[in-house]
Amino acid sequence: MKVGDVVAGRYELGEVLGIGGMASVYRAHDRVLERDVALKVLDERLGQDPEYVERFRREARAIARLTHPNIVTVIDRGDADGRQFIVFEHVRGTNLKQLLARRGRLPVTQALALAHQAARGLGFAHENGIVHRDVKPQNVLVNPDGVAKVTDFGIARSHGAVDEALTMPGTILGTGDYLSPEQAVGQPADERSDQYSLGTLLFELLNGEPPYRGNTLVAVAARHVNDPVPSVREHRPDVSPRVEALVHRAMAKRPEDRFPSMDALGAAIEAAMAEESAVRGHGEDDGATQILAPPRRTSGAERPRRRRQLPRTLLAGLGVLAAAALLVWALATERLVPTESGGGGGGRVRLAAVADYDPEGDEFEHRELLGSATDGDPATFWRTETYDGGLEAVGKEGVGIVVDARRRRELDELTVLTDTPGFAARVLAGNSPAGNFVDVSGEETVDEETTFDLEGGRYRYYVLWITDLDEVAHVNELRAS
Repeated sequence: MKVGDVVAGRYELGEVLGIGGMASVYRAHDRVLERDVALKVLDERLGQDPEYVERFRREARAIARLTHPNIVTVIDRGDADGRQFIVFEHVRGTNLKQLLARRGRLPVTQALALAHQAARGLGFAHENGIVHRDVKPQNVLVNPDGVAKVTDFGIARSHGAVDEALTMPGTILGTGDYLSPEQAVGQPADERSDQYSLGTLLFELLNGEPPYRGNTLVAVAARHVNDPVPSVREHRPDVSPRVEALVHRAMAKRPEDRFPSMDALGAAIEAAMAEESAVRGHGEDDGATQILAPPRRTSGAERPRRRRQLPRTLLAGLGVLAAAALLVWALATERLVPTESGGGGGGRVRLAAVADYDPEGDEFEHRELLGSATDGDPATFWRTETYDGGLEAVGKEGVGIVVDARRRRELDELTVLTDTPGFAARVLAGNSPAGNFVDVSGEETVDEETTFDLEGGRYRYYVLWITDLDEVAHVNELRAS
């Protein structure tokens, strides 16, 4: 097959997106539905081998059962002139290996957000009886909105499936840099094997290279089996002990020492994300607040200005030495130094976006972009999912973003900046990021800059609750006083 060919009378082949040892992937145009797709074609030579044909068909069957926002969707499969093919949704963007090659190691919050999404997709696959067995950065695609999607289930296996051709004792399936110890010695892989591979992937996102290196596949496999898990913090001291601990547990040599499930690993990553958001919201500028954003800005002036304000605020009552001591104590105990007014006095309150809020849906509204709503940069944004017919079309009263005011306080105002004006919203508040919120403002149509007047008591968490939108809403910045 070549560019310009039409497969099955429907899919017109465009550029080659990738070539692997088993198949080639083309961008293609679906002439029936008038949309771009990705078309994976089994290598012509392997098409004569029943084992590889079965593996290829297995991939189509496996993914066809999986509909999840973090898994690439299968659209069609077939046989054209003796060539097996699978049609997938076309994900515009890049894979994690390409992202690492361009940018090197990622900011901690970005790495966690991407690994968390991959864990969600893999956890869903496990719930449906599918083990991936080849989790690696090349098999996680990221679209321009920062949504990660797991792909290439080419050597996936159903739980309990008997497949002597594809899983014979001593047969190594997977990619060397990310092989679990049990895969490295040819033992069967299960959900915990995917967990180990995702742990190695997260290690690479944080450190810029895989945990083990070697000149041959055998050498690398031996290190996965025998060598202790390297320290993430040795080369990346800004990684918290909590993050290092979860990487080490996911990469435990014995499967029984890992997390009990992929969902449990995902929950651990989510807890680490919340901790990172809170700590880095204290003024630590690692440039990690926007998914796919370049690491660390050097030209922005907002954060340095805020740091200079800290001594002025504390000097009035404590003096220079007391201010320094309090700052050291606060950072050591992961507590907030109160640098702004407690509410009611007109001073700026620094917010940290900590959760998306979608109680009537899948509880997922671009969680990976949360930090962009409170990073001080109006050019970045958190966004809702896309709703073609609006929220009413899917039966939702609203979706929102939760921000943390650091402690209970009575805010006077919440200001919203957006580059998608016209959506309707109001402000809710409560003392848990998980729910039980009450109205503290009226509903307004949001302009490019809109300020909500708040009333109703002292709360720690505030929600911008979006009740009507035209497909999508962006929140570029949330500010409070």
